[in-house]
Amino acid sequence: MNTVKKLIALMGFLSVLCAIPTMAQIPNKVTFDAPSAFYAGNAKMPAGSYSVTQPNADDNLLLIEDSSGSHSIFVEYVVAPSNTPHAQSDVSFNKYGNVDFLGTIWIQGRNSEMQILPSKAEQNAAKAANAEKHTLSAKNTGEPK
Repeated sequence: MNTVKKLIALMGFLSVLCAIPTMAQIPNKVTFDAPSAFYAGNAKMPAGSYSVTQPNADDNLLLIEDSSGSHSIFVEYVVAPSNTPHAQSDVSFNKYGNVDFLGTIWIQGRNSEMQILPSKAEQNAAKAANAEKHTLSAKNTGEPK
């Protein structure tokens, strides 16, 4: 009987581990308008309208692309859990001096955020100054990935 309890506990634990990646997936597409240039990964993105998609649900990669398709980059992220669901979708930036770096993406109703892994340039900027965080409202759209 003790073996059965251990097996049930193990199966429950494995079920939770399998569900963790799905908690941070972008359901379709998240869009936002950036009023000024910013860095996403190592790429400087100009001000404009952007979409964020997750081309492969099995990878922790996001595609950040402007509305014209002329500027795009893949960025890596990690999932950071939260105790409460986020009230709205938004993106936040870390600002060092007058330079913005894409920091996190929240999806409305999710209990986790996607934290963009900092580039070398952001790591160097963080050594020189503290980040000022600011947030922009974003929208989930119904278009397929």
